[in-house]
Amino acid sequence: MIKSFVINKYLSIEFLKVVMNVTLIFFCLGFIMNMFEEINFFKDIDIGIHVPILLSALIVPNYLYNMFPFIILLTGMWYFRKIKKSDEVTALKISGISNFSIIIIPCLLSIFLGLFFITSLNPFTSILVKKYEIMKGQYERDKDYLAAITENGIWIKEKNDEKNNIIRSSNLENENLIDVTIYEFDKSNNFVRRIEAKSANISLLEWSLNNVKIIDQDGIIISKNLDQLSYISLYDLERIQSLYSNLDTISFWGIKNEMKILSDRGYSTKQMETKLHRSLAFPFFLLAMVLLSGVFTLGIRFKDNTTTYAFVTIITCVIVYFFNDFSAALGRTETLSVEIAVWMPIIIIFIFSGVGIIHANQR
Repeated sequence: MIKSFVINKYLSIEFLKVVMNVTLIFFCLGFIMNMFEEINFFKDIDIGIHVPILLSALIVPNYLYNMFPFIILLTGMWYFRKIKKSDEVTALKISGISNFSIIIIPCLLSIFLGLFFITSLNPFTSILVKKYEIMKGQYERDKDYLAAITENGIWIKEKNDEKNNIIRSSNLENENLIDVTIYEFDKSNNFVRRIEAKSANISLLEWSLNNVKIIDQDGIIISKNLDQLSYISLYDLERIQSLYSNLDTISFWGIKNEMKILSDRGYSTKQMETKLHRSLAFPFFLLAMVLLSGVFTLGIRFKDNTTTYAFVTIITCVIVYFFNDFSAALGRTETLSVEIAVWMPIIIIFIFSGVGIIHANQR
């Protein structure tokens, strides 16, 4: 019992050390690459180096969170190869420890890390991404249009050569925006007039406004009770239904509330549902990556050199990434349900890894 505890403690510490080392390497690489990107963004703006550094520090933790399954895969390959190359695997087998027992410790740790990332780290990174967007947004130019969904309604900003418009609606019902107000400004951002409508059919880029009232800049009603009025917009129904904030700004604990807001405004919640299921699946995704790394290092015979393992790791990351992305695309197009699109890649990796682990445990 004591010997088993000591061995498990040793394996846990060694695995966590590798996790920290690989994460630090990815953080440094991500920070440097993103800082070059930020410097290029600010090349025509007279600011100091501190702004790109601060922006990189804000966004890189979110990159690490999104890349962590692949960090765990690389960690597992490094960790299992390390104990295999130093003949620790042989020593552990002599002590009565099977390959399955060697793999189970990193598996349990990966699940705990996944739970920690989702419940504690993700809310922190979402706050950093919000700060990043606010800070960088102050320097962005040529924001011709944008849209947002808030508890106060749907807001759309449009810009063209002649005027700037801000549109507000309470919600979306089928093909119609309800209680629409259009604030028109000239190209110098001087207020020109306000258009109010009970509804606006937005099935096409040429909106059809119903029950319209037009008010000038002095608050005087120019036209009232117009049955219909056409308005040319940059948005149609399809585009508006798919609008919402950067998903990375929404924490795991805020997904349900965000889905309610979107649903109340008549928006599609498909991508938000996908984010929820991906969050729930995150610990199992990490577990699948550990099992996969165990299969490649303990269950399959490779020529034992760094180049071979690096090549296998890179190819595996690419295959898993594109398989996961392809499955997500099927979910977005509703070819598959959200649940199947998110969980299918993980289940397939589990099946493949399970067969490999059984083979490795018999060796």
